[in-house]
Amino acid sequence: MREMDNQETRKEELYSQAIPAGKRRYFFDVKETRGGDKFITITESRKLFNNNTGEFYFEKNKMFLYKEDFDKFRQGLENAFSFIETGIVPPPVVVEENLRDDADRRLDEIDFKF
Repeated sequence: MREMDNQETRKEELYSQAIPAGKRRYFFDVKETRGGDKFITITESRKLFNNNTGEFYFEKNKMFLYKEDFDKFRQGLENAFSFIETGIVPPPVVVEENLRDDADRRLDEIDFKF
């Protein structure tokens, strides 16, 4: 099942934007699953030096953001920016119980007693 998930997310970018930031570069890529759902991958790429080989290499960290989480992610990011700018702690992002993702619901249905 996991292999199918990986195959489903391996699609070409519909949109891509690279943002240079010193030794880092951030990539915002919009992709689409075979089912037609769009999602965002956010990649941080850092140029590092390997003292053993004497060569530069890139370390990449990637996260996937699915459309059902866009609003929560946006609010969390806006809250963090607001706190940095004002020093005032914003109210937490509220997630209603019925909005939990499918993976959480599937875990609830599993009997873990062996």
